[in-house]
Amino acid sequence: MRRAIGVLVSDRVVAGMVEDGGQNGKPFTEPLLGCTADELASLPADQIVECIGELIVKAGSGQPVMAVGAGLPGVIRHGVVEESPNLQQLKGTNIRRFLGDFLHMHGIDAPVSVYNDADIVAAGLAGTRGQLDRMVRVWTLGNGIGYGQYPWTEGMWEGGHMVVSLDPKERFCGCGGVGHLEGIMGHRAMRLRFLDLEPEEVFAQAAQGDTRCAEFVALWHRALAAATASMIHLSGPGKFFITGPNSKHVDLEILGRFLNDTVKMSPFQGYVFEVVPSSNEVAIVGAALNADRTPAE
Repeated sequence: MRRAIGVLVSDRVVAGMVEDGGQNGKPFTEPLLGCTADELASLPADQIVECIGELIVKAGSGQPVMAVGAGLPGVIRHGVVEESPNLQQLKGTNIRRFLGDFLHMHGIDAPVSVYNDADIVAAGLAGTRGQLDRMVRVWTLGNGIGYGQYPWTEGMWEGGHMVVSLDPKERFCGCGGVGHLEGIMGHRAMRLRFLDLEPEEVFAQAAQGDTRCAEFVALWHRALAAATASMIHLSGPGKFFITGPNSKHVDLEILGRFLNDTVKMSPFQGYVFEVVPSSNEVAIVGAALNADRTPAE
């Protein structure tokens, strides 16, 4: 029985021991004090790595570990966070090396792999749904917007920064780019756009007929449709999962209508969406599964 530990760093840090790709039982997950949503953004990089390492040690409980996988927001290459607009202090941090050193000091010598957080969600969905033999694609809608894919393939894969608008006023993305998907759909971006309303209130008032909010909700869906159409034209039709805290705002009928406006060629027909609840456990399974089956270089 192979054991691997998966870690998710998003609005908090959670970790769990996963056996046989998550097919047996649920992983252990527990938030660690000092790594809550409000504190992560202000913690120095070395403290975040230490927080991750302490939780991995706790999740391992002294049992043999074959691999460790961690998912973090941003551009992750060769174990290094090259850019992370939502955790900017991690830029340039070699998570794999520092985490490996920390774990070695605590008796864990398993190889460490680091991935974009959306990629581990895709792997987790593939593993927990018995779909390891097919391509799985997922949009994660939260403070940022992520695009994940299984099987894991090395690359930038920052789908949230895909350009979906040519309007020069669309400057709400955390990276500073113009017209980005995250600048429309991201939670932080919505708060900047509506300084007088929280995102929840925007969708609620749109449902009540408020013109300004209703126009934005249409734009929000159109942006996701545009980004999905681009992915379809690059990698073909099929299913797209949608998850994350703000996936509850997705209206599949509106989204499908906008997507139908942009995808017309017959070889690209046959797409479908499924909204799934956010799950730390699914992400943890995906991080462990990727580390065990497709270790990041």
